[in-house]
Amino acid sequence: GVPVFHLHNVSRDGIYTIDKEIVSDPEHDTVLQRIRLTGQPGLRLFALLAPHLVNGGGHNTGWIGEYKGVPMLFAEGDGTYLALACSAPFLARSAGYAGVNDGWQDVSRNGRLTGIYDRAENGNVALTAEISLASGGPVVLALGFGRKWTEAAFRARASLQRGFDAAEAGYAEAWREWQSGLARLDPPEARRVRVDGGHGHNLYRISTAVLRCHESPTFPGGLIASLSIPWGASKGDDDLGGYHLVWPRDLAETAGGLIAANAGVDARRVLDYLRVIQQEDGSWAQNNWLDGMPYWHGLQMDECAFPILLVEMMRRNGLLSDSELRDFWPMVRDAAGFVLRNGPATAQDRWEEDAGYSPFTLAVEVAALLAAAEAAELMGEAGIAGFLRDTADAWNEDIDAWTYAKDTPLAREAGVEGYYVRITPRDGDGADAEIGGIVMVRNKPPAEADVAASALISPDALALVRFGLRAADDPRILNTVRVIDQVTRVELPQGPGWRRYNDDGYGEHEDGSPFDGTGQGRTWPLLIGERAHYELARGDEAEARRLLAVMEACSSDGGLLPEQVWDADDIPERELFRGRPSGSAMPLVWAHAEYIKLLRSLADGAVFDMSPLTVQRYQREKRRPRLRDWRESWRRGSIPQGQILRVELCEAATLHWSADDWRTTQDTRLEEIGLGIFAAELPTQALKSGAAIRFTWCRADGSWRGQDFSVLVSG
Repeated sequence: GVPVFHLHNVSRDGIYTIDKEIVSDPEHDTVLQRIRLTGQPGLRLFALLAPHLVNGGGHNTGWIGEYKGVPMLFAEGDGTYLALACSAPFLARSAGYAGVNDGWQDVSRNGRLTGIYDRAENGNVALTAEISLASGGPVVLALGFGRKWTEAAFRARASLQRGFDAAEAGYAEAWREWQSGLARLDPPEARRVRVDGGHGHNLYRISTAVLRCHESPTFPGGLIASLSIPWGASKGDDDLGGYHLVWPRDLAETAGGLIAANAGVDARRVLDYLRVIQQEDGSWAQNNWLDGMPYWHGLQMDECAFPILLVEMMRRNGLLSDSELRDFWPMVRDAAGFVLRNGPATAQDRWEEDAGYSPFTLAVEVAALLAAAEAAELMGEAGIAGFLRDTADAWNEDIDAWTYAKDTPLAREAGVEGYYVRITPRDGDGADAEIGGIVMVRNKPPAEADVAASALISPDALALVRFGLRAADDPRILNTVRVIDQVTRVELPQGPGWRRYNDDGYGEHEDGSPFDGTGQGRTWPLLIGERAHYELARGDEAEARRLLAVMEACSSDGGLLPEQVWDADDIPERELFRGRPSGSAMPLVWAHAEYIKLLRSLADGAVFDMSPLTVQRYQREKRRPRLRDWRESWRRGSIPQGQILRVELCEAATLHWSADDWRTTQDTRLEEIGLGIFAAELPTQALKSGAAIRFTWCRADGSWRGQDFSVLVSG
């Protein structure tokens, strides 16, 4: 569990080997690399450094210089400086422009540095130095960082003088201390991931280290999605974000992995961070830089609900007292209010692609509303608690109407009466879902993008079980699993895997060329973990453990879990092998968190992040709704007979309404709920099927809405 890396490189012709050990100095902002070059006499060693200090190759400046008489290589970009120093003398140094006069070009052509350049200004630069091998032993490179060139140089020199061994010892001690406090979820030696027939990786300890490595030391609790950029070798400087951003969903899922590993202190930092970056309206941005500035500007309702579930998870694991909950209640209240005002349909699903009703998003929203209701009750806000529970009940009841397709060609082919779809489009401002409508699949050529919602299937529906809204043996779930396996399951050498959905375009092309806006979606190890959690919920622990091993076998030679694995025939020239990591993001922190949670779930014999609130309410009590909600931005066209209609507005008003086509009318004042919502419950439960409830409203300033709205009572 100590992320000190040893890279062993062997030349194809067997002439030399290079061994590199890499560690960061805990006392300085310095990365140290100890290098051993072995092989035939006359070998020459060069260091090549390509600064990306502005989060890209362009607009960097590099130069050669000295600090206190010590030769170094320097670079600057956007106010950050680096300095490269060496324990052995530099025989030659140069600062050039990449692809023009950089040292790699020079050494490749001439076997040595023939062109020496002192400075490369404001461009894509590369720094090169030849290192003396006269000592015959290993050499150490020190890469220091600072806000001034002198600060970077000081740190590089200080780390060199301190020595690699001292830095490694201090670094390892801190990591071992942190690892020692974690849950003992280590896989047995016999099941550790083998590397080329060698030693076994402890993927649990690698996973915990991966999570912690992705937390910013300057923004505590801020964990980015991955230190990688998907298909980075094919990307240019225009892909500034990559996965070097914070996604609130990934962050909350990762915090769940930390909690599962008993790293409660670390998870608390995540919660503190989420509270800081929450938007004024109670939402969270689709993703953001570590300082909280949004990068993309989509709206994903599950991301606005997940932080609430994180609060609930911390409470039930004893990591957040009732008094501490009071500190987080404003965050929870504002988030719940946003979900109420803007859900249940989402502008983007969890794959950041399509709008409508997603079973995954709905499951997270409903579970979060119940969690927020529990918090409200503890805070003495009984009215808000009841309002939230009523909404959760109504949305949970309608999930089938929105997302369960029946008697379709796919259902008949699979031999089932129906199944939950991936997502259904929403009917404009209306609340109706168009299961027979068209979904425009992203990352596909325009001619292939339009797919019927009823024909689009995803493992996302298993979230209804994961978050406690449906039992694992519910006939609707069993039907859906059958269809999921028919259209998204892929057989890998190590076992079964699943794609995000059929017709997915996010992945390499058929010929193995990188994803470039279109492609073919591949198997996600993350989804293997989610399926294992479903099997555990179903009571099949043996199958869950088998899938755990399948997930482990998807890791790289270094023990990292990728976003996707290649699931077609091998293409060796592109380094693509069936069941092995593709060119997608690696590591995917969320996948490592899922792996940790799966280990914890298997140890506990129960799904770790399943909320007992939803299980109690919808599986044991089988709670049904007493009302249906209506908002102007989300207009229900009908309510079932016997239900109360609750009209919700974002302003104070008096509702003017009729249940007999305006022959008689009533006026009902909307009450402020405290969540940015004013609401009124209309006594409509006695109305017969076919009746229409018509209404408009007068605002507090006396102005009228100027439009009538109608809701039908259905049988």
